[in-house]
Amino acid sequence: MPPFNRLDWPIAAAMLQFPAVTPKGELVQDQGPDEWAVSLQEVVDAGFIHFDPTDSWLRIADLSEARLEEFLRTVKQVGLSIPAITTARRSVIDPDHGDEYLAYSHRVLDTAARIGAGVVSFGFLRALTPAQQQALWFWTAPGPKDPDDPAVWKLAVTRMQELGRHADEVGVNIALEMYEDTYLGSADSAAAFVRDVNHPRVGLNPDWGNLVRLLRPVERWEAMAEKTLPYAKYWHIKNYFRSEDAATGNVVTAPAPLEFGVINYRKAVRMAIDAGYDAPFYVEHYGGDGLSVSATNREYLRRILPR
Repeated sequence: MPPFNRLDWPIAAAMLQFPAVTPKGELVQDQGPDEWAVSLQEVVDAGFIHFDPTDSWLRIADLSEARLEEFLRTVKQVGLSIPAITTARRSVIDPDHGDEYLAYSHRVLDTAARIGAGVVSFGFLRALTPAQQQALWFWTAPGPKDPDDPAVWKLAVTRMQELGRHADEVGVNIALEMYEDTYLGSADSAAAFVRDVNHPRVGLNPDWGNLVRLLRPVERWEAMAEKTLPYAKYWHIKNYFRSEDAATGNVVTAPAPLEFGVINYRKAVRMAIDAGYDAPFYVEHYGGDGLSVSATNREYLRRILPR
């Protein structure tokens, strides 16, 4: 039996809708508690009691001890808790910043342990290219690719083993986010990578949404689920409409609320729980009022999770 039911399973809001730079040009990293509280109150008003302080919004691992205490007090005052931390676009094998991001990843693990977050999501996704930044949907433009180089694969494995040892020391799990054109860019590659790392603290974040939105052939979600769910330790959940024209090869995709897209999450969640999934969920959505759609996704999950 899973450790949670539909009423108490942690379902965290992503902070993707909150930029790291305010409209006034101020860094969220430099804001004070009153300003953080404004954003966090929006999350509460959307009905969330859990959130993930995604570091595209705020790098809590880079706050001083005093500032981190201020942040945690603010989180508690608005009525939220933090079950997990997600890092974004800070690959430990980034060709320019890999060493820096590895050191940062160690700080994130220490911070997760410090605040009681049980899992950290890392990935090999890198900064968006100028073309991706200009596109309506960034995934429709080509992005950076991990090289087909055994030496770099080995470096990635070695660095994740290092982080896995650290995670074990502090009692935190690691979930590696599936993302196109990285070593976690397909179900087969992601599963092979985790097997190469071979550490009980290191598993997957099976974010198939990052793949089904691509304007190219992709494996059916059911096949990806069979291969990746046994390794899942945290789950970024989102969905997309996807239409494929077999005659021309044309593919059209667009973000969708969880229950309407091409991935059948009623079936997927059942498969995950049958495979032993017992970690938090992270609901997200791109486009429009993403926070409100994420709240709709949360309520859908509540309906389909076990009683």
